[in-house]
Amino acid sequence: MIVVVCPGQGSQTPGFLAPWLEVPENASLIAEYSEAAGLDLAAHGTTSDADTIRDTAVAQPLIVAAGLVAFSSLVKAAGRERIGGVAGHSVGEITAAAAAGILSTSDAMQFVSERAVAMAQAAAAMPTSMSAVLGGDAADVVAKAESLGLQAANYNGGGQIVVAGAADSLARLADEPPAGARVIPLQVAGAFHTRYMESARTWLAGAVDGYATSDPTLPIWTNNDGSRVESGAKYLELLVTQVASPVRWDLTMESLAAAGVTGIIELAPAGALIGLARRGLKGIPSVGIKTPDDLDAAVALIEQNA
Repeated sequence: MIVVVCPGQGSQTPGFLAPWLEVPENASLIAEYSEAAGLDLAAHGTTSDADTIRDTAVAQPLIVAAGLVAFSSLVKAAGRERIGGVAGHSVGEITAAAAAGILSTSDAMQFVSERAVAMAQAAAAMPTSMSAVLGGDAADVVAKAESLGLQAANYNGGGQIVVAGAADSLARLADEPPAGARVIPLQVAGAFHTRYMESARTWLAGAVDGYATSDPTLPIWTNNDGSRVESGAKYLELLVTQVASPVRWDLTMESLAAAGVTGIIELAPAGALIGLARRGLKGIPSVGIKTPDDLDAAVALIEQNA
């Protein structure tokens, strides 16, 4: 079973969308997604600098748009019926929702734009950030973080937990890491998936009534607890609550393993989830679709698992 995974914020790099826009069909899709999101995604994906595309209000729509273009290209090359399921990490869950047919692509782009603005505003209310903690005992890492007033925001599996909160507390954690662990500061605008995002969650909860959902036509798993979700309405509800709740990618990978995953394909901008899969899903082959040139390898992986 091939599962397509959709990356979250932080995967984007300047100019990463340029190879995709060389394909006229993709350029047309990006134009549609730009209109829905209210942003010039073609410009942000080609000429905007690293600081610009790090801005939450830009980064999230850009990542979802890139993922949807890559998914459309993959389906065209390999057929949708050969994909065994989808899952997304953080904002990648919105990409997954559109891929699974829960949201239309235009609604997915409008929703991610609203989510991004709400989260950016929540982040601006108080200076916060995030750090990745690599290694150490998971319980010790969480206990140490909580003792400093920090929260575990992403349980990424493979010995990686991302913690979030006040910058001075993150600095203390780096100076006094848990036994056997090292702390790496992340270039993000705020403490996502923590209590600091509660205002964004509240705002989104009042905005989702305008979105129509359908039940998924591909198996889809949630970051909430790693379980498979059968209801489109429930998945949308989880998209809202997940804004202020930890990402349990570790549990998502456990569910994929239990479901019999035999290959992982990561959509653009690919790389992060393949790295996690190499540690959390050892032995499972993977392909990252960074550019259209990677589609042949993705199709080959699907054919090997047919």
